[in-house]
Amino acid sequence: MCQQMDANREPWDLGIIGGGATGLGIAVDAASRGLRVILFEQRDFAKGTSSRSTKLIHGGVRYLQQGNIRLVMEALRERGILRRNAPHLVKNQSFIIPQYKWWEGPFYGIGLKVYDWMSGSLGLGPSRYLSLEETLELAPTLDPEGLRGGVLYHDGQFDDARLAINLAQTAADLGAVLLSYFPVTGLKKSGGRITAIQVSDFLSEKVGEVPVKVLVNATGVFADEIMEMDEGKHESIVAPSQGVHIVLEKSFLPGRAAILVPHTDDGRVLFAVPWHDRIIVGTTDTLVDKPTLEPVALSEEIDFILQQIGHYLAKEPQKKDIRSVFAGLRPLVKNSSRKTAELSRDHLVQISSSGLITVTGGKWTTYRRMAQDVVDMALREGRLGERPCVTQQLPIHGAKEDTDFDSPLYYYGQDRDRVLALQKENPSLGDRIHPDLPYIGAEILWATRNDMCMTVEDALSRRTRSLLLDARAASEAAPLVAHIMAVELRKTDAWEETQVREFRLLANNYLPEGLGTGNGTAGTMIQNKSI
Repeated sequence: MCQQMDANREPWDLGIIGGGATGLGIAVDAASRGLRVILFEQRDFAKGTSSRSTKLIHGGVRYLQQGNIRLVMEALRERGILRRNAPHLVKNQSFIIPQYKWWEGPFYGIGLKVYDWMSGSLGLGPSRYLSLEETLELAPTLDPEGLRGGVLYHDGQFDDARLAINLAQTAADLGAVLLSYFPVTGLKKSGGRITAIQVSDFLSEKVGEVPVKVLVNATGVFADEIMEMDEGKHESIVAPSQGVHIVLEKSFLPGRAAILVPHTDDGRVLFAVPWHDRIIVGTTDTLVDKPTLEPVALSEEIDFILQQIGHYLAKEPQKKDIRSVFAGLRPLVKNSSRKTAELSRDHLVQISSSGLITVTGGKWTTYRRMAQDVVDMALREGRLGERPCVTQQLPIHGAKEDTDFDSPLYYYGQDRDRVLALQKENPSLGDRIHPDLPYIGAEILWATRNDMCMTVEDALSRRTRSLLLDARAASEAAPLVAHIMAVELRKTDAWEETQVREFRLLANNYLPEGLGTGNGTAGTMIQNKSI
């Protein structure tokens, strides 16, 4: 059992269940206000939804179309704050909306001018109309037939799992204790109020009890499970929606600009975004009956994405061109609608009679604001005094001004030189872990020593993004990664073999030819005409 957890049996001011974007943001906010904070994550940080996003920090053009002005204004403000606080991870990304019909240019152009205005001083650049020649210069692989021009606008892009790890490090730097692979197995109450949580060490199978003054349920799509642990049978508040992305070679969109398809056949928007020298294309919207830790893409979801993006590219991608497929579950706030784009993208914070604070909904862009709202409520609930929020001006671990996003290892920010120092100590760690992946051995060693990396999956899925960039290459790199980790952690050959075997089974579900039928995870794709 963790020595930090056992060192002091006094109740922690704040206990947090869930180590995704929301839980980690809450840990940072609470620790920065001087609270004693402990967080438990059942597997790895950002294992679920928070590492499977479209990699955008954005106001949400589609929310503007829906008329949700308040959400867009909040998201644009938070986008600016996050770019200021994590300048090594959040960058300005240009987007093109191609114009194939005469009315699309004026329609989207006017809407994006409103988007610019709403961004105010935190804007990333003005939108503008593009001629046919300018559009093809910026996106030469767009289908030229019938193309009239386009509209260019700006939004934010980031690496979601890397930001999650940096948030965990920020919270730890501020004195919080964060424990991965520690599932919560029960709640202890006195007089109807939660006084402690029961946890289990997933890796050692030891169990323990941790006293807390206030407990937060930040488990995303699993929020209902913790609420049931608290209250028994209750009305579900989460409607999980599966979003699938495919990853293609950069040749399908060789420029720096991303593409926004404003209206797919199911009424959603579709993005094709450059990311780590690949192109991410997505996403879908599929109702899910029961959430799982490893959602699996459905064949029809992949076919849908290929078909929709194929309408806009001169060379239509095929399944054989896909390097990886990944699926994530959105923790949408439930209402009477069965169309997920009609469900709330806003976050919901509520408190039970036992004092359990549950937060769900929201998105990466607004994680900081969600955390502020939760900690404000926790202070009142736990009578912990008035402590103002300071995260608007709080740099995130690794923050580095004037980041060169074309430089190798830029995403480590201030830690980059320390990673490179490992390579200097051992030149063999400068070799790539696979010819088709950009990562070097020093990054695996760094992750094992400094980034709370426990397994080969942690290393290849979230400390590096190998699994998402090229699932087959990641699978082939697994033995080398396992060996580097085993030497550092003093693990046995049997551990290495088990890690490689388990990772390769997982990686199979990121290859289109290896995908199952969903095993009951997802339902049918919805046809949604309301965006």
